[in-house]
Amino acid sequence: MFSKLDDVVAKFERLTEQLGDPEIVKSPKRLREISKERSDLEPVVATYRRYKQVEEELGDAKELLRDADPEIRAAAKEELTALEQEKEALSTRLRQQMLPRDPNDARNVVIEIRAGTGGEEAGLFAADIFRMFSRYCERNRWKMEVLSRSMSELGGFKEIIALIEGKNVYRKLKYESGVHRVQRVPETESQGRIHTSAVSVAVLPEAEDVEVHIDEKDLQIDVFRSSGPGGQSVNTTDSAVRITHIPTGMVVVCQDEKSQLKNKHKALKVLRARLLEREQARAAEALSQTRRAMIGTGDRSERIRTYNYPQGRVSDHRIGLTLYKLESFLDGDMDELIDALAAHFDAEQLHAEAGRA
Repeated sequence: MFSKLDDVVAKFERLTEQLGDPEIVKSPKRLREISKERSDLEPVVATYRRYKQVEEELGDAKELLRDADPEIRAAAKEELTALEQEKEALSTRLRQQMLPRDPNDARNVVIEIRAGTGGEEAGLFAADIFRMFSRYCERNRWKMEVLSRSMSELGGFKEIIALIEGKNVYRKLKYESGVHRVQRVPETESQGRIHTSAVSVAVLPEAEDVEVHIDEKDLQIDVFRSSGPGGQSVNTTDSAVRITHIPTGMVVVCQDEKSQLKNKHKALKVLRARLLEREQARAAEALSQTRRAMIGTGDRSERIRTYNYPQGRVSDHRIGLTLYKLESFLDGDMDELIDALAAHFDAEQLHAEAGRA
């Protein structure tokens, strides 16, 4: 690992020099690429430099253990213990930082939220989950754009699809795919009984146009009058768009915009994301051991989390973590759980890498 780390430091230093090259400064695109690459390496380099510094300090502390003064020896022993603990922590962090990264981590995402079992209550919970992700986006200064929505009678969502843009969005949200279950007393429940409902969430990395080629002859495009929100033009113009991808049978409907062209553009964006995920899932299946954790959490049928209102708790079933902060969690305070999920799956990957070494 350490020979690889030396290579990383050397590359970081080369990139730092290139940022001062007048020819590169003249090219904004190249400058952005180098800046991003350097920024990605910086945390690893900082950890490694501290690791090397701790090794030097350990050598100094061991020298002081031979000092004639008992007070100096006692202080050196205490410092030695602290430095050894820090060295172990830094070593673990370096192994995590050197793990192969998911190539999708830096991508924007298309997030799809659908009401499942539970009727109108599931639709209302879908709206709560959408708001939770909206608030999390605000906390991270990400941009969220609704691509498509279908309202339920009580003001919830049968389905809502949105694009989330920002830094490392997929890395943060990729473990949110799956079934989210709620246990609470619905507003429509007169007997005060707790009901269980479910919502499915799919987090798809956004596809670039060049990555997923869609042949026009493979598309069946239907237009019809919108039945959802949209102002005066609703039900007066054929602005809603339904795109069917004939080879796969995938169907995407967008009707949020008053413009048929805008709805078509949004529908194609969703279709590309779904096709990209489909291709990547096939590739991951062929390499099942290397991405076992990701495939598991991406299964739409897998129940990943329960939101229990009477007890005020959120429980993630994959890592056995329960937080008694339901209200703040639904208000977008999700980092504690999201960070724990990332640490868990990083540890699994570390274990797998060690087994292959």
